[in-house]
Amino acid sequence: MREIVMDTETTGFDPFGAHPDRIVEIGGVELWNHLPTGKTYHQYINPERDMPAEAFGVHGLSEEFLSDKPVFREIAQDFIDFVGDAKLVIHNAKFDMKFLNAEFGWLNLPPLPMEQAIDTLAIAKKKFPGAQATLDALCRRFGIDNSARTLHGALLDSEILAEVYLELIGGKQPDFVLDAGGGAKGGGAVGASADWTPPPRPRPRRSLLTEAEAEAHAAFVEKLGDAALWKKTG
Repeated sequence: MREIVMDTETTGFDPFGAHPDRIVEIGGVELWNHLPTGKTYHQYINPERDMPAEAFGVHGLSEEFLSDKPVFREIAQDFIDFVGDAKLVIHNAKFDMKFLNAEFGWLNLPPLPMEQAIDTLAIAKKKFPGAQATLDALCRRFGIDNSARTLHGALLDSEILAEVYLELIGGKQPDFVLDAGGGAKGGGAVGASADWTPPPRPRPRRSLLTEAEAEAHAAFVEKLGDAALWKKTG
């Protein structure tokens, strides 16, 4: 099963206002059977309008920086080809889908169906009712390092969201995986490889066991005596 974990950055919140807000960055990470393949999509986009200070404060993308980037109509087909019919894993999917379909509508292109999206915000709220469900909050919950996220960035946020998504769905493992030798920006069939194994984590996962829980377990094992299984393994 192919999925694209993705994120967008924009000039604001309303693509249908008197001065429509536009997409300025798209990032995506390809998963196959819930495992990253190494393929990504990343594109900065000239919004053909000013950059409000509030939006610049979120993602740090200025009018000057975006002025020589392609406009959406120039990258639309490339993005469509990368996505294909894959499920789109998005945090607060209604927001990103609204902007993507507004951009497609202005080009008279078919919209992306909402049922193609998987909303990790909705999953998090259902799984942890009453708890904070922002991307940063979920990183704290799952012990995911997001220290590089000083500003929002579509590709970085997609990479972080991919880790969060796998935690939300229970860390599923694939039945088979793709050869990760493909290039970085979509396109082309990728064959399955029986010899492929996932690379080691760049950083060991933080233990979720608290100090109190570790002490309680040690006390419990001590009560079992020298025949305890835990004393025979190490």
